[in-house]
Amino acid sequence: MTLGYDIGTRVVVAMGGAAFSYESSLATHSIAGTFCAAAAAACAAGLDARQMRWALDYTAQQSSGIVAWRRDTDHIEKAFVFGGMSARNGVTSALVVRTGWNGLDDIFSGSDNFFLAYAPKAQPERLVEKLGERYEIVLTDIKKWTVGSPIQGPLDAIEAIRNKQPFEAGDVRRLTVRLAPSVATVVDNRDIPDICLQHMVAVMLLDKTVSFHAAHDKPRMQDAAALKERAKVDLVRDEELAKSLPLRVAVVEIELANGAKLSERVSAVRGTPRNPMTRKEVIDKARDLIAPVLGREKSERLIETVYAIEAVSDVRALQPLLRRG
Repeated sequence: MTLGYDIGTRVVVAMGGAAFSYESSLATHSIAGTFCAAAAAACAAGLDARQMRWALDYTAQQSSGIVAWRRDTDHIEKAFVFGGMSARNGVTSALVVRTGWNGLDDIFSGSDNFFLAYAPKAQPERLVEKLGERYEIVLTDIKKWTVGSPIQGPLDAIEAIRNKQPFEAGDVRRLTVRLAPSVATVVDNRDIPDICLQHMVAVMLLDKTVSFHAAHDKPRMQDAAALKERAKVDLVRDEELAKSLPLRVAVVEIELANGAKLSERVSAVRGTPRNPMTRKEVIDKARDLIAPVLGREKSERLIETVYAIEAVSDVRALQPLLRRG
């Protein structure tokens, strides 16, 4: 897992990182995921150094995906592009080499290499920058809220404001969210609940939290109470916040019916390395996601087992805990 995180992330960082992701139609999430899966599978398969090179070669040939998935309102295609396809392709790379296939030793250099095809302005030297010193797995974001990334900061801000001065949804006259223009576009009045900022803010005002169920309850988008709160929400495209990208800064301003004005600026979203969640918060989120599928008892055993993964001698012991019923 550690190797997978390192390899997949380093490939995308070398391509140009967040800036490349914003400017390109390539789905860097799927490219990273494919290299992650390949590296992890190749490690598990016990490939030697040269075989690892060949596995990376086959991974480069299979890295794919375009951001057209954003137009699929049910996120089915997103799940395939980010997870299913990446896992399948990465594991295939390891398997064909383990079977005896050879390939190129230098897919990241030489003529017609990976970067020339995908990112001509890439910085290949970043593939090995602080290799063995910086581990990408410890720099990973874990979303606190099961919503689109640009909505994380606004929800954090509302929670922070409420912790300082409790209020009810009916007390709010107007709520303004400020985001960088390119970030705001992703979540502005979308027709799927978990990436619709206005609707998620309305849910947060009503429920004082956003659960996985609430974030995926599409019929609720037509609920009278939700629509009433949604009408209070203004999304402002703030050019000043664009200067902070790729850091996604969010500003929330709330005007209450009694005239009070409250505001919060979030520069470090909860769940990022700069503002990590506690173990309890991670477990609470895992439980919210897992329990409806596996049941409460099995979910608790799975969480306990994963947190004691060093004591698991055979990873197949996890299989019964991952099955329904």
